[in-house]
Amino acid sequence: MAESLFPRKRTGLRIALLLIGLAAVLFLCLSCGPAGFGLPDWHTASGAALLELRLSRLATGFFVGAGLAASGTALQAVLRNPLAEPYVLGVSSGGALGAALVIVLGLATLHSFALPLGAFVAASLTLVWVWLLAHRVGGEYRPTVLILTGVVVGAIVSSLLLLLLTFAPTRAVHGITWWLLGNLQSTSWQLVGTAGFLITFSVFILYLEARTLNVLMLGRDRAYHAGVRIHVEVPLILGAATLASAASVALSGVIGFVGLIVPHAVRRLLGANHRTLIPCAACTGGVFLIVCDTLSRCVVPPYEIPVGVVTSLCGGPFFLYLLCAKSRQSRQ
Repeated sequence: MAESLFPRKRTGLRIALLLIGLAAVLFLCLSCGPAGFGLPDWHTASGAALLELRLSRLATGFFVGAGLAASGTALQAVLRNPLAEPYVLGVSSGGALGAALVIVLGLATLHSFALPLGAFVAASLTLVWVWLLAHRVGGEYRPTVLILTGVVVGAIVSSLLLLLLTFAPTRAVHGITWWLLGNLQSTSWQLVGTAGFLITFSVFILYLEARTLNVLMLGRDRAYHAGVRIHVEVPLILGAATLASAASVALSGVIGFVGLIVPHAVRRLLGANHRTLIPCAACTGGVFLIVCDTLSRCVVPPYEIPVGVVTSLCGGPFFLYLLCAKSRQSRQ
């Protein structure tokens, strides 16, 4: 079994402590607001509305963070690169372009699946584009070339998005601009439920492919000899990771680096076995994004910082640290 290749680190107790800690952090975040600490009085109309608002942001943040963290975990295993994540590979930018097209064309009001579907199609096309360009430039599979190609393609897609905003109606531009910076204030519970279902389904698929992810970390040749159907299971994993990140983008806009920070932190705590890493990274990613959203609302009240800005401020230095560490290892 692939799991035997990864040493057990008494993960049972660590998982229990992690889940208890995450539950405590969730309650603290639910109780925090710009006006102070404490739960709203749900017996009054204003208190009930405020509580529903907080619960909506909490549910949105948890689903989005879970989807991004699980997607980043899977991409890092498949690509065998610690720098891989949806934002860096341009998948998030592609999903943003697809969702923005749906909004500008007025299709978002037709059905709650319209936004996730548009984001998924564009994100999938972006990932295929990155893969083909990297293969053409680098010949054989080279992770560094893939990362650089993803950054360039993401910049091109972002430029196309700005071009779209230039010709979009003024009313749509204001909403999309705020949404692109990362916003957990969902428009409806129906959209939260739809995107949440798609993200949960994607994480479940990735969990079922945990053994494949474990073997892929050892190299594609060893995975092939271990019985992994590369041409079937790798596209399935990439499709599930893309669906999770696309649904997250459709729900909250572009939020970067969650899929980079969380998998590394959870892997350091629990080990590299994806049987435990995928679900724990998903739960941790959800709570991490909720904490970032709480900070964005409470640091400088009454102003609200876009949550994407907070995650970028955390993830940018972390990305540079990983890049320097990887460079040092390659020179040794």
